[in-house]
Amino acid sequence: MSQKSERRGIHVDQSELLCKKGCGYYGNPAWQGFCSKCWREEYQRARQKQIQEDWALAERLQREEEAAYASSQGAQSQPSLAPFSKFEEKKSNEKTRKVTTVKKFFSPSSRTASKKAPPEKAPTGRERHAETLLRDLRDIFTPPWELASPTEESQETKTPSPSISRQASMETDRVSRDFIDFLKGLQKPGREIHKQCRAFVESMGNKKDLSAEELSECVQDFYQNMADRLLSHFKGSTERVERVMDQVEKYLMTRLYKNVFCPETTDDEKKDLAVQKRIRALHWVTIQMLCVPVNEDIPEVSDNVVKAITDVIEMDSKRVPRDKLACITRCSKHIFNAIKITKSEPASADDFLPTLIYIVLKANPPRLQSNIQYITRFCNPSRLMTGEDGYYFTNLCCAVAFIEKLDAQSLNLSPEDFERYMSGQASPRRQEPEAWPPPAGGSPALAQVYQSLELLSGLGARQERVLEGARRLEGDLIDWRAGVEREVQDILDRHPLDLRLPPASAIDSDNVENDRLPPPLQPQVFAG
Repeated sequence: MSQKSERRGIHVDQSELLCKKGCGYYGNPAWQGFCSKCWREEYQRARQKQIQEDWALAERLQREEEAAYASSQGAQSQPSLAPFSKFEEKKSNEKTRKVTTVKKFFSPSSRTASKKAPPEKAPTGRERHAETLLRDLRDIFTPPWELASPTEESQETKTPSPSISRQASMETDRVSRDFIDFLKGLQKPGREIHKQCRAFVESMGNKKDLSAEELSECVQDFYQNMADRLLSHFKGSTERVERVMDQVEKYLMTRLYKNVFCPETTDDEKKDLAVQKRIRALHWVTIQMLCVPVNEDIPEVSDNVVKAITDVIEMDSKRVPRDKLACITRCSKHIFNAIKITKSEPASADDFLPTLIYIVLKANPPRLQSNIQYITRFCNPSRLMTGEDGYYFTNLCCAVAFIEKLDAQSLNLSPEDFERYMSGQASPRRQEPEAWPPPAGGSPALAQVYQSLELLSGLGARQERVLEGARRLEGDLIDWRAGVEREVQDILDRHPLDLRLPPASAIDSDNVENDRLPPPLQPQVFAG
């Protein structure tokens, strides 16, 4: 079988990783092949269309209801119109919710001022200025645990395990302190950013009934508006904006992690179990079936494979989408190193994707789909659309999609063998033991012994096959010889040979040129 046919089910053209709208950014299966920007445009367009259709339906139903009750001359038409009026009011609120949500994120916060008792007399301009300055300084320098709202505190104490709760609280406090220290260098813009982020976290704590898509839309809207304001403030310095947005994302998602990761309104947990069960059922897939150019017998290659598996598993322990992406990036770089050491040349995209699939199958990362959806929904979109983080994340999504749809043709197996392997009736490990060396407990000598035993067992099976072929060949030769003898005998029986010997003659009697020889050399003729 050729190398090209072996890669038939795994090869993915790099153009397929880009947004199908042709904008040049990376797409994502979770966004139906669009990039983050194009997907939001499509989603908002579809949502606006749905709202308009609902409005049209409500108006049509209301007109029909009014006509029906007017024709019956009943006095009960007014109460029946109340539900439609409420429905219309609900749609109106839904239509304006997005705009009002964004506006209140960037409106001045009056929560702190409302807590203070009203002054006995109107303050002067200098006193108002001093009060504003003190309030801003308090927002910046007050410890984060004192700034936490009751909603945030209640969220942090919802975990069932006290040790996990303490660990999460410590991480939240550390991130808050780091965020405040970072904002100190920004002076007045830092205070404004801090107040807006706090207001956003508080508002998100009261939106537990929203769907995951709506939560994602709120976060992405906040990212977009914050980035636009920073671009205008820093006068187009995208590098500084990205640094600030990284810190904003870290602060927000650490605070909101428990509310937005694998929410109850989604089927992420169900997808996690399905993918985990699928990977367990594919435990028999060998490195040769995937055409992975990695030789794990080389110690350095084996170390990179182990590190790649560790990184993709560690992704679940991170809270910030950017940190999860960093785990995927480190995993991918270890894969490239393993391929480069094995082949003694840089790896290609056709080498990388099969190896990434192999790593995912060996690692079986926990909550894989939930982590992918979390990154997709709440990561800063600029990271997913461009750069190495976006490229590696898109390849991971393709690897998971390949595993979910993997079939006999993808592995160049017959449907019968594929079903037997999936059902557990047979295993390719017994046929190819060298492909899956058993764990050696960290001892290279013991691993070499196991490998030698498996090699001997494979050689014994090959010797049996060779002997069986030799016996078949010997039988075929015997049968062929007997058949030839029978055919010759049949021909002799049908056409017997009549051998007649010529009469005896003198020596050299047939030589017609004897007269040309000189007398001493003329042959003597003797009677026979």
